Amino acid sequence: MDKNKIGVFANKVYGDMAGAMAVGMAYLGVKCGLFKTMNAKGPMSKSEVVQASGLQARYVDEWLKGMTAAGYLDYDKSAETYSLSEEHAYLLCSEGTDHFMGGLFYFAPALLSVAPRVAEAFKSGGGVPFDAFGPECLLAIDMINAGMYEQRFANYWLAKMPDVHARLAAGGRVLDMGCGVGRVGIAIAKAFPKCEVVGVDLDKRSIAEAETKARAAGVEGRARYVASPVASLPREQPFDLITACDCVHDFSTPEKTLREIRALLKPDGALFVVEPKAADKLEDNCHPIGAMFYGFSIFHCMTQSLANNGPGLGTAMGPKKTEEVLRAAGFGRFEALDIRSQTNVFYAARP
Repeated sequence: MDKNKIGVFANKVYGDMAGAMAVGMAYLGVKCGLFKTMNAKGPMSKSEVVQASGLQARYVDEWLKGMTAAGYLDYDKSAETYSLSEEHAYLLCSEGTDHFMGGLFYFAPALLSVAPRVAEAFKSGGGVPFDAFGPECLLAIDMINAGMYEQRFANYWLAKMPDVHARLAAGGRVLDMGCGVGRVGIAIAKAFPKCEVVGVDLDKRSIAEAETKARAAGVEGRARYVASPVASLPREQPFDLITACDCVHDFSTPEKTLREIRALLKPDGALFVVEPKAADKLEDNCHPIGAMFYGFSIFHCMTQSLANNGPGLGTAMGPKKTEEVLRAAGFGRFEALDIRSQTNVFYAARP
């Protein structure tokens, strides 16, 4: 054996474990407000952080040291002060923006909490259904997506389909498939006041939260949410646009569900699909985002589909498979949209 290779790999394992612990500590930084406490404050002593945060001194002390070791905070050893740089704060203290990364720190503990159940599924089959994940999983998904949907969806992403954008401005009908807590529907209702928006999701907790958010946004009259399968919607009132954001790869019956979606579209309507930005070939996914997506798949997306006897397409389904399942469902036109994103890819499919 190559002893040097053993040593290199041992260091990688330590690095991966350090990354997992850094995510856990960053979760505490977001949840307990420590990053916000330090934001734009410059160098702070341990006691100043304790006093400003109102948290327990011993925990804060260890957190400051851990976040420094992980590279999240800067430390001045002569002054014994800690600081959060402007660049790091841009990603850590910007909830509600399109660049906030704090939701990822919530997502990891939620996913790993079901690891024992996933391990059992490796042995006996099946998977972990969505309702097995705790409330912080819903919160994490919302934190990851909320800013992007609010700031990019209507007037950047949908603008890449000018005919659809114009139709919505004039007053069209929109269906948001797998709507979650309703952010897409709210963003569309706010941007297109003449539109009618319907969101559907099988998770009753998500629908209840979507209704609450729609009321808070003042669009409850134009954005309504239904906890039901898409097949239950009446075909007599077809839609100009149907959106499927980060959910096609989750479907337990992809072709059947997409056929039902297509049946709800007007003849000149469009399906707007957002999927994780993964390549078709494994060798092209061998990077941090690819590894992250495979983890998301095992602990969340794929296992949910398998729990419902689905095919488990997985988070890293890739563009080739995406096109394949859409065309199999009867969508005759399929195109990748020219929208820049580090983590997402966008498609328009038409009957």
